[in-house]
Parts: sequence; structure tokens; C-alpha cells
Amino acid sequence: MSNPAVPRAEKSMSATEIPVADIHSDTEERTKDKVLAAVLEHGPVSAAELGYRLGFTPAAVRRHLDALSRDGLIQVKLISNPNSGAGRPARRYVLSQRGQTKLGNDYLHIAKAALAQLKRTAGPDAVEQFARTRFADMEARYRPLVDSAGPLPEDKATALAEALTADGFVGSTTVVGRDAPQAAMLAVQLCQGHCPIQELAAEFPDFCDQETEVFSRLLGVDVRRLSTLAGGGHVCTTHIPVGRTRKAVVETENVAGPHPASNQTVSIHQQGRPR
Repeated sequence: MSNPAVPRAEKSMSATEIPVADIHSDTEERTKDKVLAAVLEHGPVSAAELGYRLGFTPAAVRRHLDALSRDGLIQVKLISNPNSGAGRPARRYVLSQRGQTKLGNDYLHIAKAALAQLKRTAGPDAVEQFARTRFADMEARYRPLVDSAGPLPEDKATALAEALTADGFVGSTTVVGRDAPQAAMLAVQLCQGHCPIQELAAEFPDFCDQETEVFSRLLGVDVRRLSTLAGGGHVCTTHIPVGRTRKAVVETENVAGPHPASNQTVSIHQQGRPR
């Protein structure tokens, strides 16, 4: 017979006895992280597109977007659509600088302090050399992947975007100029949705400069940096010329006849530095 005066040991809580509120909170956090990751991968992206990609209802998507916005992890970009004419700009979601930091900028304060010390003791050229060495390793790793894509710059750009994605930069490419009635040149815009060294590059733009030069050498054309995360853009965007549009070639042939250089890639090197 048990002694009623001796208290019984408390039973350990089983999985089925975990408070429903805790389970709900954990599920909400995981779902919110999924939305944040989707904004990183696809941004600038609309709420409707996020709902379609993730299989969420519009109300659920907006609830998580509102929460991420309150946390300062995402922000809204108003983007006009040149194909739709006048009208209200569309709302698109992108990661904020705080969101970028949450997804992978650990220990950057240590690196910034080390580079600042290097600059003081060895001069600014030492930082540039350090950045050049860092991106030389990237160039060596990416070279076989990009070269195997073939001779066309647009195919090389696609291979480069895939290599960047594998390294966590979330790369993507978009062809521009194909449907624009006044465009004479085709180009590819290479975008990087995440930069693990964003804060470092904001203080030391040599990193952006060296990355741009590596892209140019890998692709075999001069490229132009349109925006950087370090400079305040919502993505890093690199303009890559790939040749003339078919419309422009036909117009040239009609006026002056075929020209042996009509299909050469035009070089436009104008590298921007983040400020």
C-alpha cells in the first residue's frame, strides 16, 4: 500500500501533452521562415506569387508578410510595369538589410575589424589584394562550370547563376531587350538575391569590384554593375551584353548590306562602385 503522505513524482510530459499554443507558435515560426526564404529566392515578389509557390492562402501569406515586415526582415518595393502603362505601381517584397543579416552575416564584425587594421597597417592596396585573392578562388572553381556551358554569353551567364546559387548567392538571369520595340542590343541581367558579405562590401567596395572583374573574365565580355546590395539595392544586378537583336541586324543589312562584324558582341565596361 502506498503512503499517501509521500508525494508522487511528477510524470514527464509526453509529446501529446505539449501545450497546443506552443505547437502553434513553433509551426508559425517555421512557416514564417519559409516565407522569408521564398522572398530571398524570388524577390522582388508579389504576395500572390508567394502564395502560389508555397501553397498558402492569400490571407495566410499576408499575415506572415505583415509579421516579417514588423520584424524589419522584409520591405516593400513599388515597381512600375512598363508594359501596363499608367497605373498604380505594383507592391513587391524584398529582404531588408536586417533580413540579409539574419540569413548569414555572422562574424562579419570581426572581419571588418581585421580588414580595417590591415588597411591601417599595410595601406588600402592590401585590402584590394586580399579581395583579389578571395575571388581568384571563386574564379578557379567556377571556370570549368562556365566554360562547359558553351561559347554563348547567355549560356555562360546561366551557368554562372547556377554556380552562385550553389554558393548561397541566389543567382538568376533575365534576358532584356528581346521584346522592347526600340532595343538594338540583347543583354542578360544576372541577379544575386543574397550576399553573405554585404556589410563587409559596403565598407570595402573592393570586394564588389573584384567580383565584377571575375564575372567579366568568366563570361568573356565587359560587364556593368547596375546595383549592389552593399550599395542599397534590393539585389546585385550585373548587365551582360550578349549581341544585337535580330531586328537590328536586319535593319543594318537593309541599309548597308551584310557586314562581317554585324553579330559581334559590343563591349560596354562601366563598373559601378557601391557608395
